[in-house]
Amino acid sequence: MEQLDLLMQGFAGALTPVNLLWVVVGCLLGTAVGVLPGLGSSMAVALLLPMTFALDPTAAFILFAGVYFGGLFGDSTMAILLNTPGQASAIASTFEGHRMANAGRAPQALATAAIGAFIGGMVASVLVVFVSPTLVALSSAFGPPEYFALALFAFIATSSVVADNVLKGLAALVLGIGITLIGIDGVSGLPRFTLGSPQLFDGISLVTVTVAVLALGEVLFVASRVRRDREDLRVRAGGGRPFLSRKELVEAAPAWGRGTVIGLPFGVIPAGGAEVPTFLAYEAERRLDRRRKEPKFGKGAIRGLAAPEAAGNATTGMAMGALLALGLPVSATAAIMLAAFRQYGLQPGPLLFENNAELVWALLASFFLAMVVLLVINLPFAQLWAKLLLIPKPYLYGGITLFCGLGIWAVSGAVFDLVLLLAIGVLGFLMRRYDYPVAPLMIGMVLGPLAESSLRDALLSSVGDPRVLVSSPITIVIYVLLLGVVALSVRNAVRARTRRDL
Repeated sequence: MEQLDLLMQGFAGALTPVNLLWVVVGCLLGTAVGVLPGLGSSMAVALLLPMTFALDPTAAFILFAGVYFGGLFGDSTMAILLNTPGQASAIASTFEGHRMANAGRAPQALATAAIGAFIGGMVASVLVVFVSPTLVALSSAFGPPEYFALALFAFIATSSVVADNVLKGLAALVLGIGITLIGIDGVSGLPRFTLGSPQLFDGISLVTVTVAVLALGEVLFVASRVRRDREDLRVRAGGGRPFLSRKELVEAAPAWGRGTVIGLPFGVIPAGGAEVPTFLAYEAERRLDRRRKEPKFGKGAIRGLAAPEAAGNATTGMAMGALLALGLPVSATAAIMLAAFRQYGLQPGPLLFENNAELVWALLASFFLAMVVLLVINLPFAQLWAKLLLIPKPYLYGGITLFCGLGIWAVSGAVFDLVLLLAIGVLGFLMRRYDYPVAPLMIGMVLGPLAESSLRDALLSSVGDPRVLVSSPITIVIYVLLLGVVALSVRNAVRARTRRDL
C-alpha cells in the first residue's frame, strides 16, 4: 500500500501540464529517431543530454524515458516495413514482421508490434514499482562465471534461430564474435587483428555492423535482383484496418504473454540489453510453431512478431528499474542515462528512493504514461506508416542508403567508418546470397565482449582453475538447460532428416 501511495504521488507530479508535455515530446522524438537506421535511442539521449541542463531534473528524465521507449517503437516500425532495424533489439522483429508487410499485412504487423510493446512495457512497469527492493538480491547473485554461462547459452540457443543449416548458423556466430575481437585488448593493451590500422584500435561499432549487414546488405541484395523481380517494383503496403481482428488477437495473445515472461529477467541481468530476449522469444515461438499441423513461420507468422516485441519492451522497462534501484545499466541507453544522473549530482541506487523520492516516483509514473502515449501515437497511424511501402523500390532503397550513410556519419564523423559500412554491407549481401543467417552474427557481436571479459575475470580470480566456471548452482542450472537445448536441436534435426528420407 505504501508503494501505491507513492506511485499516486508520482502520477500527481507526472501529470502536470509541463511534465506531460515532456512525455509526449520524448515519445515523439524517440519514435522519429528510431525510424532512421543507425540513430537509436541511445544516440538520441546522448544528443539531448547537453540540451536539458536548463530543465528540472524530473522533466529531463521524463523526457529521456519517453525517448528510450519511443526509440523501440520506431525501430520496430522500420524493421517491419523496410527490414532495416535501427538497433539490434529490433532484429528479431524483421523475420516475420517484414514478411507480413510484404504479404500486404503491414498495418496489422504494426498493430501487433504496438500492442506487444504496450503489454510488455506495462507489465514491466508494474513489476518495477512492486519488486524494486528484490532487484538487488537477484542481480548480485551473478558473477563472471554466471555471465559467461549465460552468454554461452545465448550463443548456442540462438545460433540456429533462422538457419536450417546449423553449420551456417555457427559460422555466422563465429564471424560475429571474431569482429568483436578487433581492437585493443583490454587486458594486455595490445592491438588485435587491426592489420596495423590505427582506425581499428577502437574496434568496430555494433551500430556500424547492424546498419551495414541489415540495411545496406538488404539494399545491395534487392539491387542485385532488380531484373529478376522487375514485375514487383513496389512492395505491397496492404490496406484495411490498422487494428487486429478477434482471430488475430487470440493467436497473438499467448505469444505476447510468453514474450513478456522471457523479457522480464533480462532487464536485471547485464547480458546485452533487449537483443537476447527478443531472439529467445522468437526461437520459442518458432519451436512451438513446428508442432502445429500447418506451420506458419517463414510466411509472416503473427506470433513470431508478437513475442519479440513484448520481450523487448519488458526488458527495457525492467532495465529502467534496475538502473534506478541498483545503479546498474544493462544497455547502452541506460548507461547514458546513468551518466545523466551523475551530471545532475544524483546517484541511482537504494538511496535515490530515499533522498529523491519525488523524482523517482514521478519518473516511474511517466513509464505508464509513455506506454499509453506511444500506443495512441502508433496504433491509429499504423495504416499511415504502412503507406511508406507504396514508394517505388528504387527511391525507397536509395533513401535507405542515404540514411545509412548519414546515421554512421552522425555517430562517428569519420570517412573510414563509411568505407567500413560499405565493406560490411557487401558482407551482408554475400550472407543473403548464400543463405547464411545474420541473427547469429548479431548475437556474437552483442555478447562477444561480455563472454570474453567474464571468462577472463573468472579464470583470473581462480588463478586459471577452469572448475570456477561450474562452481555455483546458477551456472550448473544454465549448463543443464544448455544441454537440454542441444539435445532438443539434435532430436529435431534427426526427425527432419528421417522425414526427408521417407
